[in-house]
Amino acid sequence: MNKTILFSPVGGTDPISNTNCQDGALLHISRVYKPDEVYMYMSAEILEFHKKDNRYLYCLDELCKLQKREEKRHIIERGELKDVQVFDYFLRDFREIIAEIGEKLDDTDTLLLNISSGTPAMKSAILALATLGDYPYRLVQVSTPQKSMNEHNHKNYDVKTLWELNEDNNENFENRCEEIKVPTLAQIKQEEIIKKLVKVYDYKAALEIAKTLDKSDTEKYLPLLEIAKVRLDLDLSKLNSLVKTHNVDFIPIKSEDKQKYFEYALNMDIKRKKGELTDFIRAISPLIMDLFLLILKNACKLNIKDFSYEQNNILKWDEGKLKQNNKELDKILNKNFIPFNYREIYSSHLTVIISEYSSDAKLKNIVKKIREVEKNVRNLAAHQIVSLSDDIIKRKVGINSEEIMQLLKDAFKYTGLNITQKHWDSYDKMNEAIIAAMP
Repeated sequence: MNKTILFSPVGGTDPISNTNCQDGALLHISRVYKPDEVYMYMSAEILEFHKKDNRYLYCLDELCKLQKREEKRHIIERGELKDVQVFDYFLRDFREIIAEIGEKLDDTDTLLLNISSGTPAMKSAILALATLGDYPYRLVQVSTPQKSMNEHNHKNYDVKTLWELNEDNNENFENRCEEIKVPTLAQIKQEEIIKKLVKVYDYKAALEIAKTLDKSDTEKYLPLLEIAKVRLDLDLSKLNSLVKTHNVDFIPIKSEDKQKYFEYALNMDIKRKKGELTDFIRAISPLIMDLFLLILKNACKLNIKDFSYEQNNILKWDEGKLKQNNKELDKILNKNFIPFNYREIYSSHLTVIISEYSSDAKLKNIVKKIREVEKNVRNLAAHQIVSLSDDIIKRKVGINSEEIMQLLKDAFKYTGLNITQKHWDSYDKMNEAIIAAMP
């Protein structure tokens, strides 16, 4: 039906302020929105004014003449209502009235609620109803011409003179209406769930919930949830594209070739924090290979790729290059692995090479312990149906998952990637940014 309906308590400065000779909220909303119907809620005091000089209908009639339109009126009389500060009364009464109005509306209609007229209890009741979200209201607030508190003055009220003197009757009047967005209880609950999901790194679920909310409410944080999700998915190409598009700065390593190692390690740490210890342990081997290769290149000045080749994404030893270009390395491998077959490169090979090439006892100890974890626990998780706990991990290798992660962090110090302790907290910093962007 495309109708606009206004429900409004009638207050002390309606219809025109006797103090400043300008619209009260009821009249001003009618002037701006030109409603097809107006429901006016009148307490005992307001009803007396209405019966005395018909001031409310008179001004609305004059406004409709000025704007050359028609408007249907409904007066809701509460002649017995003298205690106008009882919140519970208005909450129940307004809900019933608005429900009745709502039953007559269709999806094309607009229901306006005036939250500037009436007593504080009346205004609070309307705001409370809005949070319940039973109907698609639009809350309208009207500021005073002086941008300060209204003064109520009914002495010597001359409605006809006030209408003639009303400055808002000018064509270039100031629109003092503002629509107020109040989240519904359902929305508030959903947003709290989103925050909890973010804190436990479940960005996929958080994103799915956020997509069900009004876009105007999620525009500040929805892109951040998308970034968090693709980050946890290790989709680095899309991650960097979104980061650039939305100009965010919580991804510490920007270079994609270096980023993949660090983001993978962070991803592992999230698995650990979420208690997914079996997945955490299974993820170790690919990282160990990359870590050890980086350590050899940076700390030992030995680039293994100079003596190897890649086949089907598998790094293999190049026997010819080894024997011709690094006889010392070839000798080390043949001494420690009998027989040495010059096939796939394993972390066990790199562990021995680091031990031989490095003089750093701390580094060699870190590498040795990481290799022990891979050998004793990772293979168990990879080849058997098993659920790992910190107790099982500690029985196998003498340290728990947090200590294993710390070993990996210590190993990163030898890679040349310039990763500091604060970088390891970047997921939590990202979570803080997401939550800070939410209402």
